[in-house]
Amino acid sequence: MRANVYNYMLFAATAFLLSIMSTQAGAATKEDLNKDAEHALQTLYKSNPIARDISKKAKEILVFPKIYRAGLVFGGSYGEGVLFRGKQIDGYYNSVSASWGWQAGVQSYSYVLFLMNDRAVNYLKKTKGWEIGVGPTVVVLNKGAATNLSSTTLKDDAYAVIFDQEGLMASLSIEGTKISRINP
Repeated sequence: MRANVYNYMLFAATAFLLSIMSTQAGAATKEDLNKDAEHALQTLYKSNPIARDISKKAKEILVFPKIYRAGLVFGGSYGEGVLFRGKQIDGYYNSVSASWGWQAGVQSYSYVLFLMNDRAVNYLKKTKGWEIGVGPTVVVLNKGAATNLSSTTLKDDAYAVIFDQEGLMASLSIEGTKISRINP
């Protein structure tokens, strides 16, 4: 009986996660992605002026305006984004993650990845997907850590800022994220 309940919950969570991801996959046009990415950047800059300062030093900026995440023991997330070099669009990417562990909930959020040097930009463009935790160093900034940054302390390859979170996700899990080039 207990195993049946567990299997049913696992099946329901997986089906729910796949339904969220399938409605988002391929749903965004280039025009929608461009508009949403610009809006997400402006939202970030208004709420976090230090992010604007970091952007001035970045070689390129990868913006994921909306990532959808869901999980119940097994989970995952998916979102599509735009790579900017200055004001020019330099490509489109997706972010996919899978996780396993103690987790339950549904959440959406935005994130921006500031690529600070040619090493990070080249790694993103020349590999078949950037696996976070492999390759160039990525530092995830929260508001407290970001306030300690200045133009002289920006030494890492990339900085990620997560913002505009909605929903509720309780999680103590192992997660892997991969960023890959797409053609929307």
